[in-house]
Amino acid sequence: MNSDLNNLIAFGWNSYFENHFQQYDDGKLKPARIVLEHKGIFQLQTEFGELPASMTGRLRYETLTREDRPAVGDWVAAQIRLPERTATINAVLPRRSKFTRKVAGQRTAPQVVGANIDIVFLVMSLNNDYNLRRLERYLLLTWESGSRPVILLSKADLCTDVEEKLAEVESIAAGVPVHSISVVDSIGLEELRQYQSTGQTIALLGSSGVGKSTLINWLVGRDVQRVQSVRESDDRGRHTTTNRELVLLPDGGLVLDTPGMRELQLWKASDGVSRTFEDIESISAKCRFSDCQHSGEPGCAVQDALATGVIDEARYQNYEKLQKELRHVELRQDKNAQRVEKDKWKKLCRMSKERSKMKRRGM
Repeated sequence: MNSDLNNLIAFGWNSYFENHFQQYDDGKLKPARIVLEHKGIFQLQTEFGELPASMTGRLRYETLTREDRPAVGDWVAAQIRLPERTATINAVLPRRSKFTRKVAGQRTAPQVVGANIDIVFLVMSLNNDYNLRRLERYLLLTWESGSRPVILLSKADLCTDVEEKLAEVESIAAGVPVHSISVVDSIGLEELRQYQSTGQTIALLGSSGVGKSTLINWLVGRDVQRVQSVRESDDRGRHTTTNRELVLLPDGGLVLDTPGMRELQLWKASDGVSRTFEDIESISAKCRFSDCQHSGEPGCAVQDALATGVIDEARYQNYEKLQKELRHVELRQDKNAQRVEKDKWKKLCRMSKERSKMKRRGM
């Protein structure tokens, strides 16, 4: 099997990952990207082509949380066994961006469902799915992930006031590209080519039934996602994707589709809130008191803006709702962090005891 570095460049290999790989560049390990993940089974894109892979026992043991484990889109250091056409993942390289969701069950712990995504198409249909408040949440999640959002208003063929809807969306997403599209009538699709370039990874985020699978099929140029009909009563469809997979696009770039993108959670907002609600936060900075709660204090610029219509009331209510949600999650994360730290020291103690036993036995 021949080596071909162009396989890696097409899949997003660049100087950022090359620099981080240097610590593993001992001749035994090779860089690879996870292009498929399903129930702990991985498919890697390597310089030798695609190979199935699993985690080393050490990596499985040392990853303290689900967030640390390999995910689709990750670049990894892997041991390649060409005769067997298999590989083993030894380490995960630092991520440039990541999307997380809450793990199943009652624990407040994150699980990465997509890593190293450059552009996120936020897909919202121009019929029953149209919801500015949901779009604000998607924008917050995307900014916080480290990715760049692009808003796609799908099913433009079913809407009679497209320009009005475009103006409404642009008013809450300053500086974010917004496109109205219809795959059925081929409206606005060619404008999306500008986001396809070698090594660029695109993900799609949106509700069921907005046309994500149809759009992926158009991007790829063939049916890679099964499309199901949408219920007329609520404009919803069943999610048809079961695997998390990274697909190479014929015109350059890659697209990722994963069922986990439907279940994203707010985890933190160091930058996401300020970028999503820049208008509100800039007005808030003009309040007389730096700790103004915007609930009746004198000299409150936010209340003045609400009274004069400069800030939309529904937008402000969503801003407060998301802030409260983030504070609640932060409190739960603190408790979870304490548990993880405790588990970490328990694991380190076990490892230390095992090494001591091995030394005493002369191993």
